[in-house]
Amino acid sequence: MELVDLSSSRSFAAGFPHDFFTWLRQEHPVWWHAPTAETPNGVGFWVVSRYADVVGVFKDAETYSSELGGTQIFDGKGMGYQLHQTDDPKHRRLRSLVNKGFTPRMIGRLEADIRTLSREILDRIPPGQGFNFVTLVARELPAQVICNILGVPPDDRAELIEIVDLAVGAGEGMVMSPPYLKRLSAYADQLIERKRRAPADDILSLIVHAESDDGSPRLNNQELRAFFNLLFPAGAETTRSAIAGGLLAMIQNPDQWQRLRHDRTLIKTAVEEIVRWTSPSVYKRRTASRDTELRGQLIRSGQKVTIWEMSANRDAEVFADPFRFDIGREPNDHVGFGLGTHFCLGASLARIEIRIIFEEMVERFDHFELVGDLAWTNNNRLVGLTQLPVKAVARGG
Repeated sequence: MELVDLSSSRSFAAGFPHDFFTWLRQEHPVWWHAPTAETPNGVGFWVVSRYADVVGVFKDAETYSSELGGTQIFDGKGMGYQLHQTDDPKHRRLRSLVNKGFTPRMIGRLEADIRTLSREILDRIPPGQGFNFVTLVARELPAQVICNILGVPPDDRAELIEIVDLAVGAGEGMVMSPPYLKRLSAYADQLIERKRRAPADDILSLIVHAESDDGSPRLNNQELRAFFNLLFPAGAETTRSAIAGGLLAMIQNPDQWQRLRHDRTLIKTAVEEIVRWTSPSVYKRRTASRDTELRGQLIRSGQKVTIWEMSANRDAEVFADPFRFDIGREPNDHVGFGLGTHFCLGASLARIEIRIIFEEMVERFDHFELVGDLAWTNNNRLVGLTQLPVKAVARGG
C-alpha cells in the first residue's frame, strides 16, 4: 500500500482516502506517521484508526490531553481557554457556561425557524436547471442558522460566511488559517461588546451574560472570542458537509432516497447514517500526558495522537457492511459527533437541521440527478464537498 501523507490537504483533494485507512485498520491500527515536508514543525504523530481505540482515546482525557497541544496536527493557539482545547477543570467551567445556550429547550425553540428557512431556501432551486447544491442549499441553511443563534446582523453575514469558506479552503491543514482567523476574531470582539451593552434574544447574548452555578466568573473576552471562533466555523461548515454529502449518498444510492420518500419514519435513523457516512470532522488530535501503550505500541509523553472518526465509522468490526449506505441502520453507534468530555456541543442542532432539510426535500422532489463533476474542500481536518452540481426533479416531473 502506498503511504498517504495525512498532514497534507492535497491528500484529501478527492475526498477521504478510504482505501488507505482500510489498510491501516487491518495492518497498522496504531501507526506512526513519520514527519514529511508538510508535517508541522517536522514532528511525526500517531494515527489511530480502529473504532475501539478511537473510543478509548476519547474516553481517557487524562492520558490523552486536549490542552497540552491542541486538537489539530498543528499545535493549537488557544490551549487553556478554548472550549475544545481545555481539560478539566477548565473545560468543565467553560462547558457549564456555554451549555446554558444549548439546552434542549433552547434548541427546540429554533425548529420552526429552521423549517421556514429550509422552505425558503428550497424555493430558490431553479426548476429543471443544474445548480451547485453546496452553495445554494447545504451551505446556506447552517450558515444562516448559526448567524441567527449568534445574533449576527443580516448585513454582516455574507462577509463572515466568505471568511470561513476561504479559511477552511486555504489548504494549510487547519480549520481556520491565521489571516482569516484574525479577521473573524476582530468581528467577534465587536459583536461580543454589542451583546454586552445591549443583549438581544439570541444564544450569544445569553452566554455573554451567563452566570455559573458554582459562582465562578463569567466568560471573559478572550474566552468569548474563542467560543465564537469555534462555534461559527463548526456550525457553518460541518453541517454543510453532512447535508451535501448526505444528498450525494442518496444520489449514488437512489433506493435509499425512495425508502425515505415512502417511509418518513426512517428520518431519525437516516440522519444518524448521514452523520456516520460523511463524518465531516474527520479527525481529532490529542497529546499524551504520560507514557502509555495502545495496541502494543509505546506512546511517549508529549507525542501527538490523532484519532480518525471517519475511519472508526467504517470499521467492519462495529458496523455491518460499513461501506453500504443504509438509512435504516440500527444500531448505529457512530462517533461523528465525537465522544466523552468533548462530545459536540451542537449535535442536537445539527441533527435538527439535517432532519428538516431532508424532510422538506423528499416532500417536494422526486429525486436529484448529478449533472457535473464533484469538488472537495482543500482541508485535511474538515472534509466535504465544495461542488455538488445537481438537477432537482419535482414530483411528477
